[in-house]
Amino acid sequence: MTYQEPSGPPRTPFMNSYRVVVVGLVMVLCVMGIALIEMTIGHYTGFGDDPERINALTNSMDECIGCHRNTTPGIINQYGFSTMAAVGVTCSDCHEVAENYPGAQNHMGQFFILAEPTPALCGKCHNQQVRQFTRSRHSAPAYAAMRGTDDFNPQQLELYEAIPEGNYEPDKLRNALYDLEGPAITRFACEDCHNIGKPHSDGSIGECQSCHLRHEFSLVQVRKPETCNACHIGPDHPQWEIYQESPHGIEYMTVGEHWNWHAEPGTLSVSDFAAPTCAICHISAFGGSPTTHDVGERLSWYLFPPISEKRPGWQENRARMQDVCEECHNAGFIRDFYTDADDLTLAVNDLVIESKEMISPLEENNLLTPEFFDEPIDFVAFDLWHYWGRTAKFGAWMQGPDYTQWHGIYPLLREMADLGALVNEKLEEAGLASLIEPDSNSGSGVETTAGTGDND
Repeated sequence: MTYQEPSGPPRTPFMNSYRVVVVGLVMVLCVMGIALIEMTIGHYTGFGDDPERINALTNSMDECIGCHRNTTPGIINQYGFSTMAAVGVTCSDCHEVAENYPGAQNHMGQFFILAEPTPALCGKCHNQQVRQFTRSRHSAPAYAAMRGTDDFNPQQLELYEAIPEGNYEPDKLRNALYDLEGPAITRFACEDCHNIGKPHSDGSIGECQSCHLRHEFSLVQVRKPETCNACHIGPDHPQWEIYQESPHGIEYMTVGEHWNWHAEPGTLSVSDFAAPTCAICHISAFGGSPTTHDVGERLSWYLFPPISEKRPGWQENRARMQDVCEECHNAGFIRDFYTDADDLTLAVNDLVIESKEMISPLEENNLLTPEFFDEPIDFVAFDLWHYWGRTAKFGAWMQGPDYTQWHGIYPLLREMADLGALVNEKLEEAGLASLIEPDSNSGSGVETTAGTGDND
């Protein structure tokens, strides 16, 4: 068989050039399409990719590193990948102190250290952050809510009283619960969270490592909301659970792996984070609000006590938080949301006030023991505001409807009914007149009145 030219008109130089141009255009379009796809994928997934991790201690000849590679290799591995190791911060920079430094321990007979550096040592490099933290709710007020103020020296007590939350007398109910449980329990319970405000013998307050987990001190770790759920979880302040059911939390859990967790501090925008995390709302520089380690600086209300009050300077605080909100939401939405959440806070206040009025006949007639948590009515009255009232308020402000309703207002109303029954029982046992009947103006549908009998 011999080869034959295909039939048809003969090719010309023009036709050959035309075919080359067409093939070239197709190839250019393919390359552009691939590039566009890569750019699109990069927009959604590139932020989630970790930059190349480099161990800065691989060739370190530091004496501490050499010894601890054998005794605590996990710590050395963690620290090797930290930003502090990358810029040359050594173990002794954070741990070594003078022999007469409060709490100093002799280490290997060579020098003196603090096994757990205090904020005073962290402040050598992070002075502004430590100052902001020291005046925050996370410092002395967190510790006082657990143990009161007896462990503070005069200077630390002065610091505590200068913090807005320091205007409140320490919550004796929670202090009493701490004492009732005892150290074998509180060591693994209360202290794990409330020691974030622990006083130290060098005069400083707090434990930075409560949030900045040792020894990598990862910026990504401290930006993620899972870090906050170590403490902000459970029936008394379920911020983590509320966040998960909120629109912000749903966005984080479904597409958060694509956010720019490695962005430089002070540069964060909606291009990096499509929805806020705990840090975005309360700490990070975002919108018109600068970075702060004072977690109360953007809050309008004290939501933690039985009866909520506006914080000092609440207008400025609200403006700072709304600067964050305005990066995604319009002014009308923000205004209406704040108005509605204010109204809910006041409504919960009214219910808690009503519960206190229900108990007042018992107090007036000395029918309550002076001890805390020694009879059922103490637990019911405490749960009413400390669990359900607070949860309803947190749920509203963080957009968690299930926690506002079924973990908040509903159990609060149930506890009010139980409280009314307990009050009535005590009054009857004391031979005092009592009355429990529906009241159309009462949020609980329960009103308790009592005559004072011989005690009038």
